[in-house]
Amino acid sequence: MLAKKAKIIVDDGGYFPRQPSNLRRVQSSLRQMPQIRRLPNDLVNRIAAGEVVERPAAALKELIENAVDAGARRIAVTLTDGGLTRLEVTDDGCGMSADDMALALERHATSKLPDEAIELVATLGFRGEALPSIASVARLTLESRVRGADGGQDSQGWRKIVDHGEVIEDGPAAVPFGTRVRVEQIFAKVPARRKFLRTPRSEYIACLDITRRLAMARPDIAFSLENGAEGKTRKALSTQADEELATRVSQIVARELKDNAVEIELERETPHGMMRLTGLAGLPTYNRGVADHQYLFVNGRPVKDRLLTGAVRGAYSDMLARDRHAVLALFLEIPPQDVDVNVHPAKTEVRFRDAAHVRGFIVSGLRRALDTGDRRSAQGPDRTAMGRWQQEPAREEPAALRSIFEERDFGASSAHVAEPRVAWAPAQSAQNARYDSALPTGRAEEAAPIPEDADQYPLGIARGQVANTYIVAESKDGLILVDQHAAHERLVLERLKAAGAEEAVTRSQALLVPDVVEMDEADCDRLEDAAEGLARFGLTVERFGPAAMLVRAVPSAIAKADSGKLLQDLADDIAKHGKQEDSGSLLLSEKLELVLATMACHGSVRAGRVLNVAEMNALLREMEATPRSGQCNHGRPTWVKLGMDDVEKLFGRH
Repeated sequence: MLAKKAKIIVDDGGYFPRQPSNLRRVQSSLRQMPQIRRLPNDLVNRIAAGEVVERPAAALKELIENAVDAGARRIAVTLTDGGLTRLEVTDDGCGMSADDMALALERHATSKLPDEAIELVATLGFRGEALPSIASVARLTLESRVRGADGGQDSQGWRKIVDHGEVIEDGPAAVPFGTRVRVEQIFAKVPARRKFLRTPRSEYIACLDITRRLAMARPDIAFSLENGAEGKTRKALSTQADEELATRVSQIVARELKDNAVEIELERETPHGMMRLTGLAGLPTYNRGVADHQYLFVNGRPVKDRLLTGAVRGAYSDMLARDRHAVLALFLEIPPQDVDVNVHPAKTEVRFRDAAHVRGFIVSGLRRALDTGDRRSAQGPDRTAMGRWQQEPAREEPAALRSIFEERDFGASSAHVAEPRVAWAPAQSAQNARYDSALPTGRAEEAAPIPEDADQYPLGIARGQVANTYIVAESKDGLILVDQHAAHERLVLERLKAAGAEEAVTRSQALLVPDVVEMDEADCDRLEDAAEGLARFGLTVERFGPAAMLVRAVPSAIAKADSGKLLQDLADDIAKHGKQEDSGSLLLSEKLELVLATMACHGSVRAGRVLNVAEMNALLREMEATPRSGQCNHGRPTWVKLGMDDVEKLFGRH
């Protein structure tokens, strides 16, 4: 059935589908508008508020950054209904005088730029738009008192209240040292903006995320956050001042992260100074299904940058499945001359002078740190699985054994094992022979004693095999289970890399007849810019007209792949992550590493294969000497450990 045709009208000699009447009225009024005019200050502030104060969390971010820049040691955040009704930020920083408060509420007035060198800014905020923008769309109460002054006007507290751009109170007030900013009725007089805000719960989650990120960046400052709703107040965040970075990050992200992560500390010299990378990187076995738990900071500023996320993805590329994401917090300190932080109104994005150098530094730093914990696995077995270790009633014995017990008269039937009432018959008796033949049998070898140098064997000594899949080993301080297929898969992959298989996979294979792939002109531009990086991995492409690419050679490992689909995937990845991080090369590298991983999977010991004790011990010793042997190629643990204390607790010996 044919769709109805759009009704066509004629206007100025042109044809276009019928538009809503209100849109036509706007277009008609635009044709009749007078010449260009200056906008009034209140409208300018409301327009600026659209960039700076899009929701309560955005206003909260600006206020906390101001408190940090003021030298505060304690910052307290109080919310009501997720900030929709009220949000308040109190700090013990340097404070402001009455004259400074008046200037702070004017546009483009700031104390954070001592000169015109905006590229050398070292503070979190510097635009001078936050307070006047917030005051134009909400009721803003600003209270402050200068710290450290003795007598005089500066030692007197001051209060200034601005209601949607109009000053309604300006005078002295009895307030402690520092600054308190209260924002109420946000967008109350701007209903068009108010209706686009989300539920109090959603706005609270956004405010909590902002506060947590800023608290992670400054472990020397104590943060607290409370949220009130329907008469109830809940403290969601409380930290102490001068905490260690690993402690602060683990407290905010997840308490178990500290035991399942490695610390990062790396420095590198640059032409303008030292570049430093610190933080906490989760082991590949400690991963999530979304990337929301990756916290990235540049010079103390929380950012969501495509270069940094791409570098993280590249560092974990052969240790995680593509749909899994690492958990980490990275802090990059770089000379101000090498980074531009003024590329986004909310300052959530940055631009690097030498993007390739920064990316390589992050990838190498992450890999070096993970190598220090490469033989570690997820610490301890899953709690849910361990919860199933419990005493259960004995089930009914098999019929073959039940008949024997009845003949031997071991006593009344019961659900527990009891001592026999009669003496045990000699082993040579026919009844015992019948009983012995009914018992399950298994292979066993003489157990080797734990060597004196057991500390050199963290994975212990093999004791047996369960389900022909899991190796049971005993270490000096616990019991270890090893997934033989997952472990050997990682060992084979590392052997392939060491033997130069990676270079063999990336070896270029020229096509007898070059493939012509038609694409959008923008995609062709992206691939043409990335051609040099792609060539390093064996993919040779060149421009073939305005909307086509010519494929002359492909990596030998994926010679049978569809050239058109491959180029489109590469172009989409570059468009998503930006050409500055050489994302096309990264995606192609991941595809080639997937080939290596597939080769390793097919060449490794399969689950279900019976191993003798010597083979088990050989596998354990090789795991101890192989990088990243604590996780398989898909980010799953290759071994788990149950400490002797936990074993004793299972039997009530603690």
